Amino acid sequence: MNEPVITQAMIDAYDEYTHLTLDRRRFMETLTTLAGSAAAAAAIAPMLAANSAKAEMIADTDSRIKGEDITYPGADGDMKGYLVRPANASGKLPAVIVIHENRGLNPHIRDVARRMALEGFVALAPDFLSPDGGTPSDEDKAREMIGALDAGATADNAVATVTFLKGHEESTGNVGAIGFCWGGGLVNRLAVNSPDLKAGVAYYGAQPKAEDVPKIKAAMLLHYAGLDERINAGIEDYRKALTANGKDFTIYVYDGVNHAFNNDTSAARYDKAAADLAWGRTVEFLKAKLA
Repeated sequence: MNEPVITQAMIDAYDEYTHLTLDRRRFMETLTTLAGSAAAAAAIAPMLAANSAKAEMIADTDSRIKGEDITYPGADGDMKGYLVRPANASGKLPAVIVIHENRGLNPHIRDVARRMALEGFVALAPDFLSPDGGTPSDEDKAREMIGALDAGATADNAVATVTFLKGHEESTGNVGAIGFCWGGGLVNRLAVNSPDLKAGVAYYGAQPKAEDVPKIKAAMLLHYAGLDERINAGIEDYRKALTANGKDFTIYVYDGVNHAFNNDTSAARYDKAAADLAWGRTVEFLKAKLA
């Protein structure tokens, strides 16, 4: 059987479904029209979605790391998260918050936290659905729950996470954050709300309001996907505000790739060349700014 052909229109329809409508029936109807049959649509849909079975590049049993699920103080109640650090670290390390996409703290984001730990950081992946009991296994349910979160309360929990890591016994006190999709937008809002954040890396994240940009103290590294028209519409206003306020920032736009190009569990949208380039830039940036 031939591999199904995935078009940009199909990817765009999936992006609309996962970020705007959350209407799976309408998405499948659109995909059926684009694919030519319900059978073809059924074969293509899993390729557009993330596959949790492929989430693990670094095993959670890898002897080079120490990982554990923890509970720590949020802004108004406990937060849950996954804390990872190098197993053989001698002395304190800079800390990095790894902020999940709009599917919550799933196996892929845990894996990204392990990758970050192997780069020499104390990495904490918070579950921002902690106030509602934590991330469910059903991704559509997780998206609904994230869409219902109070933006202010979520930002407050992100600020509390910075405070926790700044005072962690294995941390140097220098804290950065990296986030993807919904998490990229939260990194931008965290930078607005936390003067203690020293570095922020936002992958295809929604931009903050221009009037909030003067509050940013952190150095910012902003990765965007060239085909991501929805998010990219806000780049120039953000660039102008960052420039006008003398902020330390770098913007990269990766041509010809889609939103979520870093997510290696999504066959249709992952782009290895762009992901590898962005990751190398991210690690270099975080090491420099959190030294």
